[in-house]
Amino acid sequence: MPLLQDKVILISGGTQGLGAGVARRAAAEGAAGIAVTGRNADSGERLAAELTASGIETRFIKTDLADVEQARNSVLETINVFGQLDCAVNAAGLTTRGTMLDTTPELFDAHIAVNLKSPFFIMAETIKHLCSRGVPGSIVNVISIAELGGQPYLAPYVAAKAGLAGATRNAAHAHRWDKIRINGLDIGWTATDGEAETQKKFHGAGEDWLEKANASVPMGKLGQVDEIAEFIVFLLSDRSGVVTGSVIDWDQNVYGGSD
Repeated sequence: MPLLQDKVILISGGTQGLGAGVARRAAAEGAAGIAVTGRNADSGERLAAELTASGIETRFIKTDLADVEQARNSVLETINVFGQLDCAVNAAGLTTRGTMLDTTPELFDAHIAVNLKSPFFIMAETIKHLCSRGVPGSIVNVISIAELGGQPYLAPYVAAKAGLAGATRNAAHAHRWDKIRINGLDIGWTATDGEAETQKKFHGAGEDWLEKANASVPMGKLGQVDEIAEFIVFLLSDRSGVVTGSVIDWDQNVYGGSD
């Protein structure tokens, strides 16, 4: 049986990168319906058309996660379109750089809004809906290995993602008796189109950035979207059993290890 048969899935930040990878994997695993959110309508509508053509009804919901009301409304609109919501993935993320010394209050607030506040309230609205139906459900938050400390230039990002890790555990504990499983994935350096843009914009990387990046890590390759997406779908599905409240490292460096 497909892992997500009869399940309706909402994926924030689902129009590109890892979010789009999760949407495609969810479609391959027989989801009953998929809603993807993002700011880029062209990308969102293309992905929705692609997955709908494959036989899985998919809707794009234009959403700017800097506005928490738009984030909350994405849950309500998904329920309105499909009549139910069973699983949610918070895959969106803001990665603009800032250190402790040069982060402005405005940059800090932007990270909190996108990387913590909106995911928090997407979780809340999803949990409310599941409780009102009296059914189990599953949520996966894409966090970051950086929440364990991170690089100096990621100060506001680390603060927000560490908050999301804590919120993941808190929500999982609070709603375990409702049979709503909530887990997080601390992903490491991942090869996406967005990462390519980030490396070029903030770190002066050239066209060969990925080749150099792959050579710099133990497994000889950065994290791969399709592999991560497959694991997220597994966590959403009943096949992951009773697992809840786990924030799982998905990286090739062992945190706490020392050479």
